Amino acid sequence: MSASHWPVIDVAPLVDPSSALDARRHVGRALDDAARRHGFFYAVAHHVDPTPLATLARRFFAQDEAVKQRIPMSAGGPAWRGYFALGGELTSNRPDWKEGLYLGRELPPEHPRVRAGTILHGANLWPDIAGFRETVLAYLDAMTSLGQALMRGFASGLGLPEDHFRDNGTADPLILLRLFNYPSRPVPADAGAQWGVGEHTDYGLLTMLWQDDVGGLQVRTGEGWVDVPPLPDSFVCNVGDMLDRITGGRYRSVPHRVTLNTSGRDRLSIPFFFDPDFNWQVQPVPGSDAGADDSGRRWDGANLQAFEGRYGEYVAAKVGKVFPELRRGLQATLTPDA
Repeated sequence: MSASHWPVIDVAPLVDPSSALDARRHVGRALDDAARRHGFFYAVAHHVDPTPLATLARRFFAQDEAVKQRIPMSAGGPAWRGYFALGGELTSNRPDWKEGLYLGRELPPEHPRVRAGTILHGANLWPDIAGFRETVLAYLDAMTSLGQALMRGFASGLGLPEDHFRDNGTADPLILLRLFNYPSRPVPADAGAQWGVGEHTDYGLLTMLWQDDVGGLQVRTGEGWVDVPPLPDSFVCNVGDMLDRITGGRYRSVPHRVTLNTSGRDRLSIPFFFDPDFNWQVQPVPGSDAGADDSGRRWDGANLQAFEGRYGEYVAAKVGKVFPELRRGLQATLTPDA
Protein backbone atom coordinates (compact mmCIF):
# COMPACT_ATOMS: atom_id res chain seq x y z
CA MET A 1 0.00 0.00 0.00
CA SER A 2 1.42 3.36 -0.97
CA ALA A 3 1.78 6.30 1.39
CA SER A 4 -1.10 7.95 -0.48
CA HIS A 5 -3.55 5.87 1.58
CA TRP A 6 -2.84 8.21 4.52
CA PRO A 7 -3.28 12.00 4.65
CA VAL A 8 -0.11 14.05 4.16
CA ILE A 9 -0.46 17.38 5.97
CA ASP A 10 1.82 20.39 5.59
CA VAL A 11 1.99 21.71 9.17
CA ALA A 12 4.27 24.70 8.48
CA PRO A 13 1.55 27.28 9.28
CA LEU A 14 1.20 25.79 12.77
CA VAL A 15 4.94 25.74 13.37
CA ASP A 16 5.25 29.42 12.42
CA PRO A 17 3.08 31.41 14.87
CA SER A 18 3.23 34.43 12.56
CA SER A 19 1.31 32.53 9.87
CA ALA A 20 -2.04 33.88 8.80
CA LEU A 21 -5.03 32.74 10.83
CA ASP A 22 -6.76 31.36 7.75
CA ALA A 23 -3.72 29.19 6.96
CA ARG A 24 -3.63 27.82 10.50
CA ARG A 25 -7.35 27.08 10.41
CA HIS A 26 -6.92 25.28 7.10
CA VAL A 27 -4.38 22.95 8.71
CA GLY A 28 -6.65 22.53 11.72
CA ARG A 29 -9.47 21.33 9.47
CA ALA A 30 -7.10 18.87 7.79
CA LEU A 31 -5.97 17.51 11.16
CA ASP A 32 -9.57 17.19 12.32
CA ASP A 33 -10.49 15.24 9.20
CA ALA A 34 -7.46 12.94 9.49
CA ALA A 35 -8.08 12.25 13.19
CA ARG A 36 -11.74 11.44 12.57
CA ARG A 37 -11.35 9.32 9.44
CA HIS A 38 -8.01 7.60 9.97
CA GLY A 39 -6.41 8.28 13.34
CA PHE A 40 -3.08 8.44 11.44
CA PHE A 41 -1.45 10.99 9.15
CA TYR A 42 1.94 12.15 7.88
CA ALA A 43 3.18 15.56 9.06
CA VAL A 44 5.55 17.31 6.66
CA ALA A 45 7.23 20.74 6.65
CA HIS A 46 7.62 20.35 10.42
CA HIS A 47 11.08 22.00 10.63
CA VAL A 48 12.60 19.28 12.83
CA ASP A 49 15.72 17.39 11.71
CA PRO A 50 15.89 13.89 13.27
CA THR A 51 19.10 12.95 11.43
CA PRO A 52 21.59 13.74 14.24
CA LEU A 53 19.59 11.67 16.73
CA ALA A 54 19.11 8.78 14.30
CA THR A 55 22.86 8.69 13.64
CA LEU A 56 23.65 8.45 17.36
CA ALA A 57 20.89 5.90 17.92
CA ARG A 58 22.42 3.59 15.33
CA ARG A 59 25.79 4.03 16.99
CA PHE A 60 24.27 3.08 20.34
CA PHE A 61 22.57 -0.08 19.07
CA ALA A 62 25.69 -1.17 17.16
CA GLN A 63 27.55 -1.57 20.47
CA ASP A 64 28.11 -4.94 22.14
CA GLU A 65 25.25 -6.07 24.35
CA ALA A 66 27.42 -5.81 27.46
CA VAL A 67 28.08 -2.15 26.73
CA LYS A 68 24.40 -1.35 26.24
CA GLN A 69 23.57 -3.16 29.47
CA ARG A 70 25.64 -0.64 31.41
CA ILE A 71 22.49 1.51 31.50
CA PRO A 72 19.67 -1.02 32.08
CA MET A 73 16.12 0.05 32.89
CA SER A 74 16.48 -1.66 36.24
CA ALA A 75 18.93 1.13 37.16
CA GLY A 76 16.51 3.88 36.16
CA GLY A 77 14.26 3.55 39.20
CA PRO A 78 10.77 5.05 39.06
CA ALA A 79 11.77 7.19 36.06
CA TRP A 80 11.71 4.03 33.92
CA ARG A 81 14.62 5.11 31.76
CA GLY A 82 17.35 3.03 30.22
CA TYR A 83 18.03 0.11 27.92
CA PHE A 84 16.14 -3.13 27.47
CA ALA A 85 17.34 -6.07 25.38
CA LEU A 86 15.52 -8.02 22.69
CA GLY A 87 12.28 -9.45 24.03
CA GLY A 88 12.44 -7.29 27.14
CA GLU A 89 9.22 -5.38 26.43
CA LEU A 90 5.78 -7.00 26.29
CA THR A 91 2.63 -6.23 24.34
CA SER A 92 -0.45 -8.23 25.38
CA ASN A 93 1.84 -10.43 27.51
CA ARG A 94 3.98 -11.43 24.52
CA PRO A 95 7.56 -10.25 24.00
CA ASP A 96 8.21 -7.79 21.20
CA TRP A 97 11.18 -8.53 18.93
CA LYS A 98 13.02 -5.27 19.37
CA GLU A 99 15.52 -3.62 21.70
CA GLY A 100 15.17 -0.11 22.95
CA LEU A 101 16.32 2.86 24.98
CA TYR A 102 13.76 4.77 27.07
CA LEU A 103 14.34 8.51 27.48
CA GLY A 104 12.32 11.50 28.61
CA ARG A 105 12.39 14.98 30.00
CA GLU A 106 15.49 15.42 32.16
CA LEU A 107 14.46 16.35 35.71
CA PRO A 108 16.82 17.10 38.61
CA PRO A 109 16.63 15.18 41.92
CA GLU A 110 15.12 18.20 43.69
CA HIS A 111 12.09 18.31 41.38
CA PRO A 112 8.97 17.63 43.52
CA ARG A 113 7.87 14.67 41.47
CA VAL A 114 11.32 13.12 41.48
CA ARG A 115 11.51 13.53 45.26
CA ALA A 116 8.09 11.88 45.52
CA GLY A 117 9.19 8.92 43.38
CA THR A 118 6.51 9.57 40.77
CA ILE A 119 6.95 7.14 37.93
CA LEU A 120 8.08 8.37 34.50
CA HIS A 121 9.75 11.43 36.08
CA GLY A 122 13.47 11.76 36.68
CA ALA A 123 16.87 11.67 35.06
CA ASN A 124 17.93 9.78 31.96
CA LEU A 125 20.64 7.14 31.82
CA TRP A 126 23.13 8.32 29.23
CA PRO A 127 25.35 6.10 27.09
CA ASP A 128 29.00 6.99 26.81
CA ILE A 129 28.69 8.42 23.29
CA ALA A 130 29.92 11.93 22.54
CA GLY A 131 27.09 14.40 21.97
CA PHE A 132 24.35 11.93 22.84
CA ARG A 133 22.92 13.85 25.80
CA GLU A 134 22.97 17.22 24.05
CA THR A 135 21.37 15.81 20.90
CA VAL A 136 18.57 14.07 22.80
CA LEU A 137 17.75 17.14 24.88
CA ALA A 138 17.66 19.37 21.79
CA TYR A 139 15.37 16.87 20.06
CA LEU A 140 13.07 16.75 23.08
CA ASP A 141 12.73 20.53 22.99
CA ALA A 142 12.09 20.63 19.24
CA MET A 143 9.50 17.84 19.36
CA THR A 144 7.75 19.33 22.37
CA SER A 145 7.33 22.55 20.39
CA LEU A 146 6.02 20.59 17.43
CA GLY A 147 3.59 18.74 19.69
CA GLN A 148 2.26 22.01 21.07
CA ALA A 149 1.88 23.32 17.50
CA LEU A 150 -0.09 20.26 16.38
CA MET A 151 -2.32 20.46 19.43
CA ARG A 152 -3.07 24.08 18.51
CA GLY A 153 -4.19 22.73 15.16
CA PHE A 154 -6.41 20.09 16.73
CA ALA A 155 -7.97 22.74 18.98
CA SER A 156 -8.73 24.87 15.94
CA GLY A 157 -10.21 21.88 14.15
CA LEU A 158 -12.50 21.28 17.12
CA GLY A 159 -13.66 24.88 17.06
CA LEU A 160 -11.80 25.73 20.27
CA PRO A 161 -9.29 28.51 21.02
CA GLU A 162 -5.86 27.54 19.70
CA ASP A 163 -4.36 27.46 23.21
CA HIS A 164 -7.11 25.27 24.65
CA PHE A 165 -4.90 22.24 25.22
CA ARG A 166 -1.98 24.26 26.54
CA ASP A 167 -4.39 25.81 29.06
CA ASN A 168 -5.97 22.43 29.83
CA GLY A 169 -3.43 19.69 30.30
CA THR A 170 -0.31 20.36 28.22
CA ALA A 171 1.32 23.40 29.82
CA ASP A 172 3.66 20.85 31.43
CA PRO A 173 3.21 17.77 29.25
CA LEU A 174 4.55 14.32 30.01
CA ILE A 175 7.22 13.84 27.36
CA LEU A 176 8.53 10.38 26.49
CA LEU A 177 11.06 9.41 23.82
CA ARG A 178 11.92 5.91 22.63
CA LEU A 179 14.73 4.65 20.42
CA PHE A 180 13.88 1.22 18.97
CA ASN A 181 16.00 -1.16 16.93
CA TYR A 182 14.32 -4.07 15.11
CA PRO A 183 17.02 -6.56 14.14
CA SER A 184 16.81 -8.41 10.86
CA ARG A 185 17.59 -11.89 12.04
CA PRO A 186 15.47 -14.95 12.83
CA VAL A 187 13.61 -15.06 16.11
CA PRO A 188 14.84 -17.92 18.33
CA ALA A 189 12.25 -20.65 18.80
CA ASP A 190 12.13 -20.09 22.56
CA ALA A 191 11.75 -16.28 22.34
CA GLY A 192 7.97 -16.34 21.97
CA ALA A 193 7.97 -13.23 19.77
CA GLN A 194 5.58 -13.04 16.81
CA TRP A 195 5.80 -9.32 16.02
CA GLY A 196 8.25 -6.47 16.16
CA VAL A 197 5.53 -4.86 18.28
CA GLY A 198 2.17 -6.50 18.88
CA GLU A 199 -1.18 -4.85 18.32
CA HIS A 200 -1.76 -1.88 20.62
CA THR A 201 -2.86 1.73 20.88
CA ASP A 202 -0.84 4.58 22.39
CA TYR A 203 -1.77 5.99 25.77
CA GLY A 204 -1.55 9.76 25.56
CA LEU A 205 -2.60 12.54 23.21
CA LEU A 206 -0.33 12.36 20.18
CA THR A 207 2.52 10.20 18.90
CA MET A 208 5.04 11.52 16.38
CA LEU A 209 7.16 8.78 14.83
CA TRP A 210 10.29 9.03 12.75
CA GLN A 211 11.03 5.80 10.92
CA ASP A 212 13.84 4.86 8.58
CA ASP A 213 13.28 3.47 5.08
CA VAL A 214 12.88 -0.19 6.07
CA GLY A 215 9.18 -0.08 6.95
CA GLY A 216 7.02 -2.47 8.96
CA LEU A 217 4.39 -0.27 10.63
CA GLN A 218 0.80 -1.38 10.02
CA VAL A 219 -2.58 0.03 11.08
CA ARG A 220 -5.80 -1.92 11.54
CA THR A 221 -8.58 -0.48 9.41
CA GLY A 222 -12.05 -1.60 8.40
CA GLU A 223 -10.45 -3.21 5.35
CA GLY A 224 -7.79 -5.04 7.37
CA TRP A 225 -4.17 -4.27 8.20
CA VAL A 226 -2.69 -1.50 6.04
CA ASP A 227 0.98 -0.53 5.77
CA VAL A 228 2.21 2.93 6.75
CA PRO A 229 5.30 3.04 4.55
CA PRO A 230 8.18 5.43 5.11
CA LEU A 231 7.72 8.88 3.60
CA PRO A 232 10.91 10.98 3.44
CA ASP A 233 11.09 14.03 5.71
CA SER A 234 7.87 13.18 7.52
CA PHE A 235 6.64 12.15 10.94
CA VAL A 236 3.92 9.53 11.15
CA CYS A 237 1.46 10.95 13.67
CA ASN A 238 -1.36 9.14 15.40
CA VAL A 239 -4.09 9.86 17.91
CA GLY A 240 -3.59 8.43 21.41
CA ASP A 241 -6.13 7.07 23.87
CA MET A 242 -6.54 10.35 25.77
CA LEU A 243 -7.34 12.38 22.64
CA ASP A 244 -9.91 9.72 21.77
CA ARG A 245 -11.35 9.82 25.29
CA ILE A 246 -11.66 13.60 25.67
CA THR A 247 -13.28 14.01 22.24
CA GLY A 248 -15.85 11.32 23.05
CA GLY A 249 -14.57 9.12 20.23
CA ARG A 250 -14.65 11.85 17.57
CA TYR A 251 -10.90 11.26 17.18
CA ARG A 252 -9.93 7.59 17.08
CA SER A 253 -6.99 5.90 18.75
CA VAL A 254 -6.42 3.14 16.21
CA PRO A 255 -4.66 -0.21 16.78
CA HIS A 256 -1.32 -0.62 15.09
CA ARG A 257 1.61 -3.04 15.12
CA VAL A 258 5.08 -3.62 13.64
CA THR A 259 5.88 -6.74 11.64
CA LEU A 260 8.95 -8.86 12.19
CA ASN A 261 11.87 -7.40 10.30
CA THR A 262 12.96 -9.66 7.44
CA SER A 263 14.51 -6.94 5.28
CA GLY A 264 18.10 -8.04 5.70
CA ARG A 265 19.07 -4.88 7.62
CA ASP A 266 18.12 -3.49 10.99
CA ARG A 267 15.15 -1.11 11.26
CA LEU A 268 15.36 2.04 13.40
CA SER A 269 12.32 3.92 14.67
CA ILE A 270 12.07 6.86 17.05
CA PRO A 271 8.61 7.51 18.51
CA PHE A 272 7.98 10.65 20.54
CA PHE A 273 4.95 10.66 22.83
CA PHE A 274 3.25 13.95 23.67
CA ASP A 275 1.05 13.22 26.67
CA PRO A 276 -0.98 15.30 29.14
CA ASP A 277 0.41 16.42 32.45
CA PHE A 278 0.71 13.40 34.76
CA ASN A 279 -1.76 14.89 37.24
CA TRP A 280 -4.21 16.24 34.68
CA GLN A 281 -7.80 15.29 35.45
CA VAL A 282 -9.25 13.67 32.36
CA GLN A 283 -12.30 15.58 31.14
CA PRO A 284 -14.05 16.02 27.79
CA VAL A 285 -13.22 19.03 25.66
CA PRO A 286 -15.97 21.67 25.47
CA GLY A 287 -18.75 20.45 23.23
CA SER A 288 -17.93 16.78 23.80
CA ASP A 289 -19.29 14.31 26.31
CA ALA A 290 -18.05 10.86 27.17
CA GLY A 291 -18.66 8.68 24.13
CA ALA A 292 -20.56 5.43 23.94
CA ASP A 293 -19.08 2.16 25.20
CA ASP A 294 -16.27 1.45 22.73
CA SER A 295 -15.06 -1.86 24.15
CA GLY A 296 -16.32 -3.68 21.07
CA ARG A 297 -13.88 -1.87 18.78
CA ARG A 298 -10.96 -1.69 21.20
CA TRP A 299 -8.04 -4.07 20.72
CA ASP A 300 -7.96 -4.79 24.48
CA GLY A 301 -11.71 -4.99 25.02
CA ALA A 302 -11.64 -2.07 27.48
CA ASN A 303 -14.21 0.73 27.52
CA LEU A 304 -11.92 3.71 27.09
CA GLN A 305 -14.81 6.16 27.25
CA ALA A 306 -15.60 5.07 30.81
CA PHE A 307 -12.19 6.07 32.19
CA GLU A 308 -12.27 8.76 34.87
CA GLY A 309 -9.41 10.04 36.97
CA ARG A 310 -5.97 11.48 36.36
CA TYR A 311 -3.85 10.68 33.36
CA GLY A 312 -1.09 9.38 35.62
CA GLU A 313 -3.38 6.63 36.87
CA TYR A 314 -4.14 5.55 33.32
CA VAL A 315 -0.58 5.54 32.05
CA ALA A 316 0.82 3.86 35.18
CA ALA A 317 -1.55 0.93 34.77
CA LYS A 318 -0.67 0.59 31.09
CA VAL A 319 3.11 0.85 31.41
CA GLY A 320 3.07 -1.62 34.29
CA LYS A 321 1.88 -4.31 31.87
CA VAL A 322 4.71 -3.61 29.43
CA PHE A 323 7.45 -4.29 31.99
CA PRO A 324 5.83 -6.51 34.66
CA GLU A 325 9.06 -7.46 36.40
CA LEU A 326 10.13 -3.85 36.71
CA ARG A 327 6.62 -2.91 37.86
CA ARG A 328 6.72 -5.42 40.68
CA GLY A 329 9.91 -3.85 41.95
CA LEU A 330 8.52 -0.34 42.06
CA GLN A 331 5.74 1.40 43.98
CA ALA A 332 3.94 3.81 41.66
CA THR A 333 3.51 7.04 43.57
CA LEU A 334 0.59 9.15 42.39
CA THR A 335 0.88 12.48 44.16
CA PRO A 336 -1.85 14.99 43.27
CA ASP A 337 0.05 17.88 44.82
CA ALA A 338 3.36 17.24 43.09
